[in-house]
Amino acid sequence: MVSVPDSAQKLFPGVVFSGDRSSNKVYLTFDDGPIPEVTLPILDILKQQKALATFFEVGENVYQHPDIHQRILDEGHMVANHTFNHLSGWKSTSKKYLENIEKANELIQSNYFRPPYGRISPKQLRCVKDAGYEVIYWDILSKDYNKSVSPEECLNNVASNLQSGSIILMHDSLKAKKNVLTVLPKLLEIIKTKGLEFARVDQL
Repeated sequence: MVSVPDSAQKLFPGVVFSGDRSSNKVYLTFDDGPIPEVTLPILDILKQQKALATFFEVGENVYQHPDIHQRILDEGHMVANHTFNHLSGWKSTSKKYLENIEKANELIQSNYFRPPYGRISPKQLRCVKDAGYEVIYWDILSKDYNKSVSPEECLNNVASNLQSGSIILMHDSLKAKKNVLTVLPKLLEIIKTKGLEFARVDQL
């Protein structure tokens, strides 16, 4: 499934899945970085195409690559929290989960959060929101991380579901490297051709 049905969205009240459908904006998001081999080429492509994006960063990767984290900010993009070590909510207590997020936020410093794998319990969701975080999901999943998905399929996953207000989930991870670096330049051109604008998640 590459787009999120309305029925699934109703299970997570207070979570953002998309922006205003009349906004003429789309929201590119990248999860799991910063990873030099992937994040740096993505930043180069975005800069060349004058496109904005939001990077949901893993805290331990920010700790290892603070220079890339800073470049993301310097080039006008947004950073957001993706836990300290890509922790699944389904494998953690609510207390440990929130502690992990807060540890990451010492480095990332953002009140926007996306749960790794999209896995979060109702109790964890309440805890995260009570702590002041805006929880951001997506309405288009590129599946760039799946090695059985070709670059052509990956591009079609996004392009065929693209509309105003779309929050597009991609990854700056090693698993996604081939697909995301192949697809991104073409996707940016498609977005421009449709007359849509690039925006950050804090512009929702």
